Amino acid sequence: MVKILISDPLSEEGLKLLEKEGDFQVDVKTGLKPDALKEEIKDYDALIIRSATKVTADVIAAAAKLKVIGRAGVGLDNVDLEAATQKGIIVMNTPAGNTISTAEHTVSMILSLSRNIPQANSSTRQGEWKRSKFMGVEVYNKVLGIVGLGRIGLEVAKRCLSFGMKILAYDPFLSREVAEGLGIEIVELKELFSRSDYISVHTPLTEETKHMISTKEIALMKKGVRLVNCARGGIVDETALAQAIKEGKVLGAAIDVFEKEPPAPDNELLKLDNVIVTCHLGASTEEAQVNVSVEIAECVRDYLQGKGVYNAANYPCLDAKVFKVLEPYLNLAEKLGSFSAQLAEGRFKEINISYSGDIAQHDLSLLTMALVKGLLSPILKETVNFINASNLAKERGIRVKESKSSKEEEFLTAIQLEIKTDKEERRITGTLSMNKQPRIVKVDDYYVELSPSGDMIVIQNMDKPGIIGSLGTILGEHKINIAAMTFGRQNPGGKAVTVLNIDGLVSAELLEKIKKIENITAVKVIKI
Repeated sequence: MVKILISDPLSEEGLKLLEKEGDFQVDVKTGLKPDALKEEIKDYDALIIRSATKVTADVIAAAAKLKVIGRAGVGLDNVDLEAATQKGIIVMNTPAGNTISTAEHTVSMILSLSRNIPQANSSTRQGEWKRSKFMGVEVYNKVLGIVGLGRIGLEVAKRCLSFGMKILAYDPFLSREVAEGLGIEIVELKELFSRSDYISVHTPLTEETKHMISTKEIALMKKGVRLVNCARGGIVDETALAQAIKEGKVLGAAIDVFEKEPPAPDNELLKLDNVIVTCHLGASTEEAQVNVSVEIAECVRDYLQGKGVYNAANYPCLDAKVFKVLEPYLNLAEKLGSFSAQLAEGRFKEINISYSGDIAQHDLSLLTMALVKGLLSPILKETVNFINASNLAKERGIRVKESKSSKEEEFLTAIQLEIKTDKEERRITGTLSMNKQPRIVKVDDYYVELSPSGDMIVIQNMDKPGIIGSLGTILGEHKINIAAMTFGRQNPGGKAVTVLNIDGLVSAELLEKIKKIENITAVKVIKI
């Protein structure tokens, strides 16, 4: 029975989706303190959270069986992603589920800032009628600078374009052509700060984005600029913002998220009349809560049932059709990595992976992860998995490079791995057979046809008569059957490669006997 712990409130729709699966045990236990969560998590295969639960490194260390963490929402600042990755735990979120609700809340904040709606509401309820005190401005023809033009930023832009606003955007990962096709001008950050009447941030909170708007950046802005943050607390330096508002540099701000939530009562932003604050309401609509609950439930369910990985922050996500195409190559990549690692001598320094043929049209990051896993598995055994393989390679100073070519080279589709160590360079090429089984077809400059499976003996030898007979005799004496044999040579009588698939283990004694056969120069035993 697969056990799923839900530690934050989830909509009924999401719960029902999981509970109807006969092989799932779903337990809802909200409000768990850190120590209680550490104790509770030990027996669970999956954990589903929202923003309240903090999945720290300590919690992850205590999770003996945990395979997946699902976050019903976008932000993952309450999950130690690095610790999860190191332990091989997939972390998923729902990047699209609350897109519309957060975009609408942002636009509401922009309009509220422009027309002083919360302040006027409070004043009027107190019996006042001071129309002149709440003189507003139109957003028409004003410049809105959007920092981060992802899903939410783009939806904000669409709505504000309909108001007749001019949109500037800073996003280093979006092409200028795509943005301009939507009527949005892509600019550098400094230019966005200097030209905008309103600035709204829509980036995740990372080491790079923490306090990305602080004293230095505010100094670049127009006097009278208005700031909106419905993304993540900490992107805007709250102390610097409060000071800029007091000095009149920033005319107003609308803040939905804080560095510390709830904010301390003495937070300066809470004391300023021209600051509108809400309590992290960006995703707080009935529709968004249902959307993120159902979406994360589906993602976790499908992963646990082996139907694919979606919306993972630390694992490539592929749709079902693409995964079906790449699945046999996944097997090939892992076996190619394992074979090559056991063949090469020395400490790994760099690996270059070249993909060619039809597969090059796809995102192949999953294949690269599989190959690196295969490469490290002979050394690190069960401590390496698909999720942490790339990190482990990086920690060990192994440079991983990937290239793709849609052209057919020697084979219709192929994966070539070049390994550089402190002692040598090796090149191994793999492809699929007609029945989609993995095959290694080239070892360095020698063409071969071998199945990378089970126990193998890889021999470097001179192409002289008698070697095959000697090998057969010695293996027969040790009761070891030869399942398959392949040869590769460049010139008759010159250097060659011989690979045997065998049914049995090669002892140290047997290995020494093989090495002593005349015209054999090197022997490797490989197990996959």
